[in-house]
Amino acid sequence: FIGLGFGLYATSQGFPWWTAPVLAATIFAGSMEFVTIGMLMAGFDPLNAFVLTMFVNGRHFFYGLSVLQKYVHMGWKWFPTVAWMCDESFAVNVTTEVPENIDEGWFYFWVTFLNQAYWFMGVLIGSIAGSTLTFLPLKGIGFVLTAMFVVLFLDLCRSKSAKCGIMGLAITLLALFICGPASFLIPAMAGILSVFLLRYRLGRDCS
Repeated sequence: FIGLGFGLYATSQGFPWWTAPVLAATIFAGSMEFVTIGMLMAGFDPLNAFVLTMFVNGRHFFYGLSVLQKYVHMGWKWFPTVAWMCDESFAVNVTTEVPENIDEGWFYFWVTFLNQAYWFMGVLIGSIAGSTLTFLPLKGIGFVLTAMFVVLFLDLCRSKSAKCGIMGLAITLLALFICGPASFLIPAMAGILSVFLLRYRLGRDCS
């Protein structure tokens, strides 16, 4: 569904239908692909693109470290399984107990490959629909990503980690107030990272 929304969003911003599928095949970081559309429209700024990408998808460093032991003996399947890793693939592959009669390497590979395929096909369908069904009212379709994060935030607030969510929101609002809507994102993420690293060093959790 998010891939479909991304395809519609990219075409609604005036990009040709093939742009979103190419981004989906080469970036495969859903939230970053939405941000990329905005950066392509804003102009050439490689330093800002690099820093923003590091903050938005920096969690993948920790994903990689967490699956080293699981993926190390996969042979050729190791590279695509690592390259296509996303939040959903990481969640399934790390938490699932693979039955003894199933090859773990193939299980991890197919979970990751299918998630990549689902995302790409969703984006492709959305792009074609957005470029052919021009009568569709697509204004505001980019909010689909924001809506997903709002749902995740509300779900977080219902859990034992509600304090973490509220702290992150407070830091973000402070950055928005100080830096303005055009440049608050990187300071907000830097602030959240700094605060949570400090809490981790102090041995405090969010429960």
